[in-house]
Amino acid sequence: MKKFGSLLAVSLLSGAVTLGAYKFFLEPNNAGKITVASPNYSRNVGLGAENIDFTTAAENTVHAVVHVKNVSVSKVPSNPLMEFFYGYRGDREQTQIGTGSGVIITEDGYIVTNNHVIQDATEIEVTLNNNKSYKAKLVGTDSKMDVALLKVEADEKLPYVVFGDSDAIKVGEWVLAVGNPYNLNSTVTAGIVSAKARNLSNNGIQSFIQTDAAVNPGNSGGALVNTRGELVGINTMISSPTGSYAGYSFAVPSNLTRKIIEDLMQFGNVQRGVLGIEGRELNSSYSKELGVKETQGIYVNLVTKNSGAEKAGLTKGDIIIQLDDKKITGFAELTGYINTKRPNDVIQVTVLRDGKQRTLPVKLTKKEILNYEFNGIEFEDLDAADKKQFNVKEGIKIKKVNNPEFTEYNDILDGALIISIDGMKAKDMETVSSYLAKKENQKARYQIISKNGQMYSIIM
Repeated sequence: MKKFGSLLAVSLLSGAVTLGAYKFFLEPNNAGKITVASPNYSRNVGLGAENIDFTTAAENTVHAVVHVKNVSVSKVPSNPLMEFFYGYRGDREQTQIGTGSGVIITEDGYIVTNNHVIQDATEIEVTLNNNKSYKAKLVGTDSKMDVALLKVEADEKLPYVVFGDSDAIKVGEWVLAVGNPYNLNSTVTAGIVSAKARNLSNNGIQSFIQTDAAVNPGNSGGALVNTRGELVGINTMISSPTGSYAGYSFAVPSNLTRKIIEDLMQFGNVQRGVLGIEGRELNSSYSKELGVKETQGIYVNLVTKNSGAEKAGLTKGDIIIQLDDKKITGFAELTGYINTKRPNDVIQVTVLRDGKQRTLPVKLTKKEILNYEFNGIEFEDLDAADKKQFNVKEGIKIKKVNNPEFTEYNDILDGALIISIDGMKAKDMETVSSYLAKKENQKARYQIISKNGQMYSIIM
């Protein structure tokens, strides 16, 4: 359209012809393409809320935030009393409706939301800010990061948000939360970034942005944007004793979200690379126990066999302090950065070794090809055949027993499904390895199901 404006001095006919040629041959096709904002390092430094204009960011965002309604149908067991007195038999179907928010990220109708917003849905409907509704198709999900990707077929180009750089936002920076709480049309609240790289899970997978912008039920899956209207996070959860907003809310960073949805678009699943180390966060007491001066970083307790870390030369006792140009003080920062990368990506890992700093190039390994060993027991993720055999969707199994103490139990342990460890659900290798690394060779209690279907509880 800008080119059309520049040709107004020419005759109207030639201008129209030129515009038509531009639209047909030169105008970029943005279907299915995610737009990323150009770097902009200007900050509203030293300005109070009354001196910052939120209106442009709000106006640009509300039209790209949608209301998501999911319908799920479940079977409810019949009531034995009803059967006895009235002869009623059979399960009955119960319909449940859940709601949340979503963010349009492309003009042709790709929408990102939270996995928990659409989980178990048999039907998904999205309603735009102009009240138009569309049936949505589920493209893919990442339950670990609580991200889901939807697609609608609209009869027009849709408004969408531009992705910002979540690594570039700073604590204290103003942000807006846009969503559909309480089934209201797009609602905007303002706050500041309270913290970054918040870890709210037991396995250290998540790396949330914390904000004090008011977020309530129904905001899940909505947009967290900066004052330029760039998407910096997907609002996911709140911390509250009542279930409603009480001061803190959390968002999945946009850089991580973008990587996940690009994977879902391109591969149909999330491509997850791993560094290949197990360790612990340093703090004052643990550093004193180890006899090291540093109180921040990741102390490497174990390097996984055949991993990129082993091939690059990382060893037990190294302290990871930086990945590429990102400073690492704890697990949330480490996993948050690694999760934006893919297998075979090479990252520069800076470690402290014997008091000296060195940087090693590490090629990330595909998670599925690695296993993990603890107390002489090798574990690995379940493959498709294992999941079918045990009729489960996730979990890990015992690959091999190397500890002679348990040799007599080989028939039971070999290939057994691990249900839980010390009462913690054994979801996958990342969850289990992170937990066991903290035990430092202490024994754990395992609930397992052997290959012949027998359940056992054993301490190893």
